[in-house]
Amino acid sequence: MSRDASPSHLRRTGTAVAAVALMVAAGCGAAAPAAPGPAPAPAPASGPAPAAPGELRVTEVAGGFSHPWDIGVLPDGRALVTERGGRISLLASPTPGAAVTPVAAAQDDVFARGEGGLMGLAVHPDFATGARFTTCQTHAGGGNPVDVRLVTWTLSPDGATATRVADPLVGGLPLAPSGRHSGCRIAVDDTGALVVGTGDAATGAVPQDLTSLGGKTLRVDPATGGPAAGNPYAGAADPRQRLVYTSGHRNVQGVAIEPGTGRIVTAEHGPTRDDEVNVLRPGGNHGWDPAQGGTVGGYDESVPMTDLDRYPDAVAAAWSSGSPPEALAGAAFLDGPRWGPREGMLAVAALRGQKLLLMRLGADGVVADVEIPAVLDGTFGRLRGVRAAPDGALLVTTSNGTDDRVLRVETG
Repeated sequence: MSRDASPSHLRRTGTAVAAVALMVAAGCGAAAPAAPGPAPAPAPASGPAPAAPGELRVTEVAGGFSHPWDIGVLPDGRALVTERGGRISLLASPTPGAAVTPVAAAQDDVFARGEGGLMGLAVHPDFATGARFTTCQTHAGGGNPVDVRLVTWTLSPDGATATRVADPLVGGLPLAPSGRHSGCRIAVDDTGALVVGTGDAATGAVPQDLTSLGGKTLRVDPATGGPAAGNPYAGAADPRQRLVYTSGHRNVQGVAIEPGTGRIVTAEHGPTRDDEVNVLRPGGNHGWDPAQGGTVGGYDESVPMTDLDRYPDAVAAAWSSGSPPEALAGAAFLDGPRWGPREGMLAVAALRGQKLLLMRLGADGVVADVEIPAVLDGTFGRLRGVRAAPDGALLVTTSNGTDDRVLRVETG
């Protein structure tokens, strides 16, 4: 597929019968999505038929959430869920009917406005011994917006309480008073570093300013909050630049690590066009520059998402949505033989598009094929978080605002 192909050219799979059957397997009708976009179809009252071999099956793990942003699976199979309004919950398992219990965690400072709030979450690689996880959240002081920051927590053995132990682990990411373009997704790469995708706070000069943490991806040592080993600017004079891995981003919403290769892939919001999937390379500039090299004031969104005229060496997107955009969100790779011919594909959620996109990423860093399973095409409304369960199934969150759900996606 051409990297600038529009959504109308994407390959949709699954029959209408399969879509109905899988929707019933989810347990109940989808909640009405937040505008824009049409309301998802309600589930039929009749009993489900079995999914055909190779078709995807969707079941509900748990419901009753409001804008669940991210999921972090613990070594024992339990999972933490963040909600944008400032709540953390614990799932007893990543399987249908899992019990949900609230986690007591001080979140009075969360600035839940616009696109900001309690967002990404990453479980530390040594969680089994340290019980630590890190969240990315917007922070207010005295009711006023201060910054976007990483906060590290310890979880009590019974999962009832989370206590801040590094607040912030990293601070100073720019925050717009409206909450616009707050980012902020976290993943753990093959070295154990935290990879953080950030937003540019809708401020024109931020994406190309290497001393700003906005409009970037960062690599952070989870123990110290300093630069991870091997960062491209580790020797820079400015301590913020030492954290930077890539620049020239608008609003990174998904970060995924490819099994077997360690490639870091991001999903990013474009303006009225050109959401992007990007394969990162250390020190790469991805070409978003709404300040046009400092020649204009404000925030000029008419510029290309990847401006190859101004930045000839900018990293071209692996895939671009064209127009209209999909509002890409969380991303994860399909890993394990259970996925059959889909193994190795990148699963990316879409908010505006209300679908899950499965992308085949070539060795050359270009998306060669995109599949849209019918069972997740407009069926559940806006989709946001995507994480892999321990057995390889996908956990996907809806983001409609009312009775949102954690869904489990696997093959039939």
